[in-house]
Order: sequence, then C-alpha cells, then structure tokens
Amino acid sequence: MTKYKPQFGSSKHIIFLLLIIAILAVSVVLLIFALKTNPVDEVLRSDQVIKLLFVIENDGEAISTMLMAYYPVSHRGALIDILGNTGAIYASLGRVDRIDAVYKEKGIDVYRAEIEKLTGMTIPFTLEIGLREFSELTDFLGGLRVFVPYPVDDRIDGVPYLLPSGSVTLDGDKIRTYLLYENKEASAADRQDRLQNTVVAFLAALNKGRSDIFKKKVFPVYASRIRANIDNDGLYSLLEKISMIDAERLFPQAVTGSLRAVDGQTLLFPYYDGQLIKDVLKQTVSALLSETEVVHSRIYVLAVQNGTTVQGLAKNTAALMQSAGYDVLSAANADTNDYEKTVIIDHIGNAEIAKNIGDFIRCTNIKTAEIKEEDVSEADTLVDFTIVLGKDFDGRYVR
Repeated sequence: MTKYKPQFGSSKHIIFLLLIIAILAVSVVLLIFALKTNPVDEVLRSDQVIKLLFVIENDGEAISTMLMAYYPVSHRGALIDILGNTGAIYASLGRVDRIDAVYKEKGIDVYRAEIEKLTGMTIPFTLEIGLREFSELTDFLGGLRVFVPYPVDDRIDGVPYLLPSGSVTLDGDKIRTYLLYENKEASAADRQDRLQNTVVAFLAALNKGRSDIFKKKVFPVYASRIRANIDNDGLYSLLEKISMIDAERLFPQAVTGSLRAVDGQTLLFPYYDGQLIKDVLKQTVSALLSETEVVHSRIYVLAVQNGTTVQGLAKNTAALMQSAGYDVLSAANADTNDYEKTVIIDHIGNAEIAKNIGDFIRCTNIKTAEIKEEDVSEADTLVDFTIVLGKDFDGRYVR
C-alpha cells in the first residue's frame, strides 16, 4: 500500500505563506505610520500658540536670536529679540555672563533651556541657520526686502561694506553685509532693528514663495540649510504653518533692562529680576489669542502722567510700557500730585485694549473719556489711552 505524504513544499503552500508574510509586513508598516505623530500637531493639541527659537549663527556664535510665537488660526505672531548681552547668573556656565555665551559654549539645547527660564515659556522647537546658509536661502527666496536708513560705503579691517539706502531688496551677499556691518556711531537699537527687520523680511519671503518652497522636489533644498530639533517631515509641517504668517502684523519686542559693567563686559540685566519680560510675553500671547481680530492690528499710543510726588515715576513707567510694545507719546506730571488711585483713561472706546493695559500694571480703575469736539487738541487725537499714576502704584504694579 502506498503511504500518503502531505505536500508541504507545494507551490500553493509557499504562495499562501508568502501572502501571510506580506499581510503582516503591511500591517506593521501601517501600525508604524499610525503611531508616528507629527510633532507640530502634537504641540498644538496642548498649546494653541507655536513657539520656536530662531538662531542665525556665524562660526559658532549666535548673531541673532529671536523667540517667535505664532497663532496659526489668525496668522498673527510676535517676535521677541533675545539680546546677546542679556546678563544673569547662568547655571549652565556657573557664572555671570552674556546669554549668547551659553550658545557658544554649550550649544542650542542648553541655550534654549536658559531662554525658557528667562521668558517663563516652554519652547518646543529650535531652528538654527548658519550665516552662509542664510545667505543662500536669501538668494533662493529672491532676496529680502528691508529698509536701509542711510547708504553704507565703509571699510573695516580691510573688508568693504556697501549698501544702498531706502526700501531695497538685498541678495545673499548684501544681507550678510546688512547683518554684520557695525557703524561705531550707530546705537545698539540700530543693530537690534536690523536683526529684527531681517527675520521679518525672511518670514515675509517665506510667505510669498510658499507655493514653490513646499513642492516635494524643492523643499529638501531649503531643509538642508536649516538645523532643527525635529526630523524633515516635522520641519516641513512647522515651516508650512509658519509661512502663512502675516509678517506685516508681527509684534516686534525685545528684552529690556538696565546696563551694568561686569568683568569688562556691558551686560543688560532684565528689569524686575526678569519678571517684566515674563509678564510682557504673557500679555503678548494673550493678545495673539484675542478673539477680536482687529483689536491688536496696530501699536497703541499712550500718555503717562505722574499724579504723585515720586520723582521720575512717569518716565520710568513710560519705559515699562514701551517694553510691552506700546508707543508712549509723552511722560509728564499730572494736573495735581495727590491722586490716590491710578486711573486708565480710554480715549478710543476700546475696552479690550484698556483691560490689557490694566492687566499689565494690575489696574482695574478704567474710565472712558467723554470727548467734546471743541475741547480736542491735536495732541489729544494722537493718544489712545492716558495712564495717570496714583499713590497706589509702586513703579510696577497697582497695589
């Protein structure tokens, strides 16, 4: 009798096994993709505002550091200049120094951690671009449009610096000159403006060129010149969202403080032990999230009046309000110096902005001015809000 032998090696069984293996392989791939999360979307689930650190560096030194806060819903954002000479006792260095020394010695991750302490904000994303790469990106974008207040024709240490004046579009080489040139007669504010203008122009160019930049074959050319703490897919998602920004409505701000000489360096120590910049950024984020789209569409003008006998209170408070992004037209004495309570006078009937100002100095005493046409002077028409400081104001808050 012939014994039956099962044909396990038959082609049908092999095909069946291969089919099972293929199904398992596809299932694993699909599972991997299902588990893979977009880091930008992940952040937006817990925080409506995207925060990132944008660093332009040259030979390992940060020449520009901007903290960007961006609200994708309204396409509005804020740009906070973290000045390189911002001073403090940095734990990562174990000494008092400039904050950009942290970047040079410890790198971007430790630098970000120190800026998070300074600002009181968690910053999920970092973007680093070398000056050479930034110059190349500028050319890819067709140049950056900036305002140059005066023509430059100078030579420093044998290096020529040439720039035209006016509102001009600068190519990669010129933008490098724009960033590096330091006129001895120019103020620190001039250089600060140039750095901010460059980043704003870069964001505007991203917005303008977004239809080409995010093509599959084009984007890797840009991505290869940017160092980020996320992979290329995450970078694509991040830049795609940021490229929607309305660059013309960015809130430009900077760390403010008092200058002091320490170990041969002039360092900027933030006001109120750093609490001011935290309060400013908190208010800025609240402004971005405002439901009223037009309420923060411009810079508001304040008049600050000292209604007390404390010398210099109006002037110091004017600097405080300027650091929060307001324009102060005047700082002077009030009609009398015996105001018991601080009052905010709203001249334009914008209750939300009046409340924001009040929140910043913890003042709830807000009044809307009754305007009589015959009593309005030219100066009055320029002022949106008047702050009259009372005895309950300690220089920072109403107590």
